[in-house]
Amino acid sequence: MNDYLDPINSVGMPEQADSSLALDLLLTAKTAVRNYAVALTEATSPDARRIIQKQLDIAIDYHIEVSDLMVKKKWFHPFNMDEQKLIDLKASQTAVDIAALKLFPENNNRKGLFPTPPN
Repeated sequence: MNDYLDPINSVGMPEQADSSLALDLLLTAKTAVRNYAVALTEATSPDARRIIQKQLDIAIDYHIEVSDLMVKKKWFHPFNMDEQKLIDLKASQTAVDIAALKLFPENNNRKGLFPTPPN
């Protein structure tokens, strides 16, 4: 990817952004499940336990919903590690390619660009 302004290089970017956001949602849901499970083991009040258990059930359902969506869209392959590895390698290479782009000019000198020159 030499020219980030060339529209041909943006092919597939919306899908990549969607899969990235879905992965972030999945990780957030997983963290919520873990946190609610810990909170449930530390709660002493029956009312607090009931509320936390309800929240835990909602978080588990949400995690299932997001992971099912990702499997359906072929963004996540929990039972096929070879396929998941290929997706992860492609995402890693895209991140490296984007990091290597020259997004800023070589000359960063801003002298003369301000209305009043510095003293």
